Amino acid sequence: MAELELDLSYDEGVACALDDAELERTVALVLDEEGVDRPCGLSLSVVTDEHMHELNREWREVDRPTDVLSLECERPDDPDLAPGEPCELGDVVLAPAYIARQADSFGTTPADETRLLLVHGVLHLLGYDHLVDEEAEVMEAREDFLVSLLETDGDLRGVRVTRHEDDA
Repeated sequence: MAELELDLSYDEGVACALDDAELERTVALVLDEEGVDRPCGLSLSVVTDEHMHELNREWREVDRPTDVLSLECERPDDPDLAPGEPCELGDVVLAPAYIARQADSFGTTPADETRLLLVHGVLHLLGYDHLVDEEAEVMEAREDFLVSLLETDGDLRGVRVTRHEDDA
């Protein structure tokens, strides 16, 4: 299992549906199941809808908030990294108020929606994407497998996480 340095930050007054320990366990599980064996750093920010709106506009030129953003830095398989050299994966940003609002329409709880989106965000940092159907199928299958390993509030098998293709 890879050593993980998780840098958690919260906007003032914002709470997440998952506690810090579960956030870290979920990230570690994805890295472990993806075969990442080098030390990794990851920044995880929990932000307001307004903050997410600003980030989405700045990084994706989409002028509205969203549920999760992934901002990639390095990949563990980067040939420029020496063996054992730590990898700075990047940033995953979650907007819990946005996530809670959409959870009901997708038949999940805010906690399960957060679990799904955290897996989704970390997979993006590892190079997965869903811009074309073939890539989306691979990413969705991986998400299904990974969330099946998590303790959840409900049955998340087959819950489509790559639902925001229009935002891509």
